[in-house]
Amino acid sequence: MTPKKLIVNADDYGHGKKLSEGIRLAHLQGIVTSTTAMMNWPDAVTDLPLAVRDCPRLGLGVHLVLTSGKPLLPAAEVPSLVDANGFFRRPDPFGATLPQLNLAEVAAEWHAQVDLFKQVTGRAPDHLDSHHHVSYTSPALFECMLSLAAELNCPIRLPYADPAASNPSEYLWTADPVRDYAHILESLKRHAPSHPQVFWSSFYDEGATLAHLTELIERMAAENGPRTFELMCHPALPDDFLRQVSDYSDKRGEELALLTDPRVKALLAENAIDLISFAGL
Repeated sequence: MTPKKLIVNADDYGHGKKLSEGIRLAHLQGIVTSTTAMMNWPDAVTDLPLAVRDCPRLGLGVHLVLTSGKPLLPAAEVPSLVDANGFFRRPDPFGATLPQLNLAEVAAEWHAQVDLFKQVTGRAPDHLDSHHHVSYTSPALFECMLSLAAELNCPIRLPYADPAASNPSEYLWTADPVRDYAHILESLKRHAPSHPQVFWSSFYDEGATLAHLTELIERMAAENGPRTFELMCHPALPDDFLRQVSDYSDKRGEELALLTDPRVKALLAENAIDLISFAGL
C-alpha cells in the first residue's frame, strides 16, 4: 500500500507567545509538521527565530492577514484595508467592505508581511494560507494570493478541497458565489499552484475530539484517490493574553493535548500515513 501523506498545519503562529510555544510543543511532542505565522503581530518576530532554532523540521509559512490587528504598512498607505483607528476590520465588517478593497493595497501589505518573514527567518515561506481564510473570500483576493505564491514559487492551502464542505463556494463572501467559484477554478488552472489534494478544517471547536481525529485518520486511509492531505489545527497554551485577542482560546489547549496524544501518532503509523510539511509535497 502506497503511504498517504499528511500535513498537520497549526495556524496563527505569533498570535501571542504562549500560542507560539504551544505550536512548538505540538511539533516536538506531537504530530504538527507545519505552521503559518501572523507577521503583523509583534510576537511573530520574536517567536519565529525560536522555531528556526528549536524546530528545524517544522515547516514555516505565512498566514496572510487582513482581519486581525494592524497592518505592517502605515494606515495612510492602505486606507481601504483599515478602519478609522488604523486597524484591520474584523470578519463581518471586512465582508461588508469587500467590494471597496484596493487590490494594490492588499498586494503591498501581503508583500510586506512576506518580506518581514524573510527578514526574520532568513528564508522564504514554504507555503501561504490566510487568517479567517480571507484570501479565499473573493476571486480577486485569491488571484492576489496566487500571484504572490507564484512569485515565491511556493504551495498554498486549498480549502475548496474540503470534503466536509457541502459547497466549496461557501468560502466566498461575494454576491454571486457560484459565478465567482468558476473564476476561482479558472485561476487555479492558470496558476497551477502546488497544494494538498484534500483539506480538513473540521478539527476545530466541537470537532476537536479524539473520536473525530480518529475518524479523519481512518477516512484518509480509506481514500482510494487522494494521496496528500492537510489537517488544519490551532494548538496553544492558553493564557490571559490569548483570551483577550482571540475568541478561540481555551479550546486550543484541548487541541494541543490531542495533537500530542501518543495514540494519534500510533494510529497514523498503523494506517500508513506519513507526516510531511509543505516542502514534502
